[in-house]
Amino acid sequence: MTVRNFSSLAYNSLNDYIYGVSKYPVKCKNGMVIGGGTVYPEINFTLPPMAVSAETMPEVLFEYKDMIEGVCKRAYELSVPGMVVEIELLPPATYKPVWGVDIVKTVRSVMNEYESKHGLKSVLRITPVDIREDKESEHMWRGKHWDSIMQTFEGSAKEGADFLSIESIGGKDVHDEAIMFCDIKKSLFALGVLGVKDMSRLWRAIAEIAGKTGSIAAGDTACGFANTAMVLADRGYVPKVFSAVVRVMSAVRSLVAFEEGALGPHKDCGYEGVYIKAITGSPISMEGKSSACAHLSPLGNIAAAAADLWSNESVQHIKLLGGMAPTVSIEQLAYDCRLMNGASERGRDCALLMRDLLTESDSKYDPQAYVLRPDIVLDLSAEIVKENDSFARMKKAALLTIDRLRSAVDNKKVFIEEREYGWLDTMESQLEEVPGDENDFVKSMMDEGDFEKFDPAKYDMQV
Repeated sequence: MTVRNFSSLAYNSLNDYIYGVSKYPVKCKNGMVIGGGTVYPEINFTLPPMAVSAETMPEVLFEYKDMIEGVCKRAYELSVPGMVVEIELLPPATYKPVWGVDIVKTVRSVMNEYESKHGLKSVLRITPVDIREDKESEHMWRGKHWDSIMQTFEGSAKEGADFLSIESIGGKDVHDEAIMFCDIKKSLFALGVLGVKDMSRLWRAIAEIAGKTGSIAAGDTACGFANTAMVLADRGYVPKVFSAVVRVMSAVRSLVAFEEGALGPHKDCGYEGVYIKAITGSPISMEGKSSACAHLSPLGNIAAAAADLWSNESVQHIKLLGGMAPTVSIEQLAYDCRLMNGASERGRDCALLMRDLLTESDSKYDPQAYVLRPDIVLDLSAEIVKENDSFARMKKAALLTIDRLRSAVDNKKVFIEEREYGWLDTMESQLEEVPGDENDFVKSMMDEGDFEKFDPAKYDMQV
């Protein structure tokens, strides 16, 4: 498969960059078009606290059947025009691919029934968990852990999974240390070297599976990197400006999936998806206020400004006053989408007003929201793609983000705490020490050897 090169933006005008519409929509087998003018809900649900084992699998399948039946029933009652269902498999269901495939079969059968009997169109995204973080994993691209992930993808696709996604973890051990010490150089090494190296191999394999099964390689997410930083920043453990810079850097890593054949929709918990859409024109799934059931964030409204799918991130199958939590979530998502689509039906001016209201309501309160502004996204993306390789792109992304945040703070376009302002200078100084040549940078980082868990051999690298 030929590697694609994105050297320019997909959008020439800010007015063309908006929710519900992507330059290259994804067309599904049942006629649904993601990014074709309608924002659809993407519902994600998971089990209540329970063991997943051979003995409990009948109960596990019952729970999944109960969840999807409740979701489909409510979606039909609310006249939802279509929806995406995502199954983020728990670790045991990836370690044992047959269990994950059985879950897909169970959920898909109910979705098929509602489509054939009631006309409720839906497509299924499967997201195996990346079990290669297991300390017993022998290598990132071979061995039983790698094989289990690939078997789960292929088996799920054959049983009706339309979209293939994953929250991959290449470089995460190093990035966790980077976040702990707010070390932007180590973040660059984790995302721009290890992450990119892993994404290339991983997504080449996923795209091959998609090609032979008739499914769609949809996209990755930097959840374990940028979202980890965001959650810790929200709790006051790391500076929000550090998290904002990491978010933009992570877009370069996630772009590799599309270079290797992913078509979208990019996965929900990757807020960097707005940069992916700007560069590739592919549709994206986003999450915001309606994902508070899974985690808190400062991005409740602005995340919807360019969304083609609107997700709840994930919710357990537990009883709430209004009903079971997945059923409640699909209702919340349905109404969010109904509002955005209603604005679009009134014409482009109304849709742009909606986009701008979503943007302005969040962007001034937090630097992590500010870097998701459509105008900032297009501005930074245009500069990022001028570079020829991922390492140069990521370094430039970091420096540009620091510059734009400094300017925004000085012009009172975004608020940050006074104690955080110095971190912009600190990160800039660290990045200025980074060599321009990737090989020189890798050598300098490897010579330092300041890693707690990183095993270079798993990436075919030598100390």
